[in-house]
Amino acid sequence: MAEKILIVDDDLDTLRLVGLMLQRQGYQISAATNGQQGLEKAFDEDPDLILLDVMMPDMDGYEVTRRLRANPSTAETPILMFTAKAQLDDKVIGFEAGVNDYLTKPTHPSELQARVKTLLARAGEKKEKTVEAEGEENRGYVIGILGARGGLGITTLAANLGAALVNRTKSDVIVAEMLPGHGALGLELGVDVTKGLVDLLSLGKAGELTRDKVREALRNHGSGIKLLLSSDRPRDMQLINQIAHYEALIAGLAGLARFVILDLGVGIQPFAPKVLPRCDDVLILLEGVPNTIIHTRALIEDVASLGVNKRNINVVLNNRVRSDTQLPSSQVQAKLEHEIIGTLTPAPELFVQATRLQNPAVLCQPESLTARQVGKLVDYIMEREALPR
Repeated sequence: MAEKILIVDDDLDTLRLVGLMLQRQGYQISAATNGQQGLEKAFDEDPDLILLDVMMPDMDGYEVTRRLRANPSTAETPILMFTAKAQLDDKVIGFEAGVNDYLTKPTHPSELQARVKTLLARAGEKKEKTVEAEGEENRGYVIGILGARGGLGITTLAANLGAALVNRTKSDVIVAEMLPGHGALGLELGVDVTKGLVDLLSLGKAGELTRDKVREALRNHGSGIKLLLSSDRPRDMQLINQIAHYEALIAGLAGLARFVILDLGVGIQPFAPKVLPRCDDVLILLEGVPNTIIHTRALIEDVASLGVNKRNINVVLNNRVRSDTQLPSSQVQAKLEHEIIGTLTPAPELFVQATRLQNPAVLCQPESLTARQVGKLVDYIMEREALPR
């Protein structure tokens, strides 16, 4: 969206000429012809910058500035005082009132454009740093889930773990798909709009991916979880290389909920070096099959090589089908040489029911063995969340 500039000046020629010039530069323009009207528009419209004259009949620009700075909604809005008053004392009064810059009329259009651009850039940097600081201060607990190969139930575990956390904590929980073009969660839970992730990764610059844009991309589900969904169009997979966007996305998500669960898909994706180190816990899903155990052992080493402490890498055994070829948990743990923190046993009928009802399985049958097993994972995560980070 174009940045909005409010021009406050009682001279109609200035409003028309300056407004047209800035509009041609791509800015959205709003205008006021006196100080009181300028204040009202500033408070109502929340402009990104205010271009302000000094000499106006009802209220001069200095008083307008003081009132803008006294209001929390405009206390940090950049103000460029643009006036014919060129004396040093006039400039001092302007800066003491709270303007960010002072430019005298007449001036060359290129200088005015440069001053406007500089003020907006500084304001953007300051806002970005503030958002980032707030995000770190109020950062949620981020859990990444991945597997060494497909078909292990990564998306299903993410949804059920999210629903169980909502049910237990009554807190905001986000479940986010991270692979563009591989969306499955929307289909499982009956959510029609499934392009949230793709829309965010398609933004022109990573800097445009703000927390507000992430919030707008989330979808609510009846289970209580908030969803960031990917599309099911294979061509969208090309967006997986938007590494800077992924980094901004994780920062945005972490500031929006107490728990954030990331469906990271299979193996080490291009965004993994930026995303995995920001996870407080990494859950690796496997089944009790010899080849999968070998691949999982290698995946653990690869995740650790990206700077993730092995104490934060946790393994969940998910035996989704009944088979004599599945090894018991004790044998899998011995072969894997890594602790298994939870086991999920086969429950095909329950998951068929969950798909039909478009709801996580743990909510379809809250007293089931599956719900209790996921509940133990919730216990583990909440214990970990309580530790200093």
